[in-house]
Amino acid sequence: MSNNQKIIGFGFDPGESEHHYAVYFKAGSKEVVIFELTEYNEKLNYDVLAYKITSVVSPARCILPAVKWERIKDELRTEFNKRLKAIKLPSGQWKQGFNCLHRTLGKELLVLAWAIEDADPGTISLAIQNWLGLKPEERWWLFTMTNAATGHAITGKGKGWRQALRFALTENPVILERVTMGFSKDAELPTLFDNSEDFKKFGSKQ
Repeated sequence: MSNNQKIIGFGFDPGESEHHYAVYFKAGSKEVVIFELTEYNEKLNYDVLAYKITSVVSPARCILPAVKWERIKDELRTEFNKRLKAIKLPSGQWKQGFNCLHRTLGKELLVLAWAIEDADPGTISLAIQNWLGLKPEERWWLFTMTNAATGHAITGKGKGWRQALRFALTENPVILERVTMGFSKDAELPTLFDNSEDFKKFGSKQ
């Protein structure tokens, strides 16, 4: 990490790009809200974003029951910190309020959150297993496909790719097969991410 880097939360460096994701929760709340933000405000207040949640241009991508968040947060922290350690960035910890994530990690988090938002709680362990079995780039691909049409926290819920993610991650008896995405198990992923800075930094070919 260079001296001029200011790493916040899980790998987020506002000096590199202000585009990031933020997980918001507080003690006693029944819901955890995951936002996609294009600008960074270190004094961001939840109330400033809350009134926008139902709007057409809502920055909210998922409203997850707090009891389900509790089931996945430790696995997410472990996975993300392992990746951050590999590229010599400080680890992150979940805290009350806003938790910032690098845009790639935020996308991966949403793939799992979308998969379990309407799922039976008994299937969450399987969803985690299947999610962990995916390469980072596969999670990015799934996010891109899902977010394009059903990325709104409320109006996109239970539709199209959001519904498909739930079926794929919570109902398959084995890890999600890449054939679901048009890939054979032994094939290399398309080169869509190969030349991107995100791939070089957070991809699986480090």
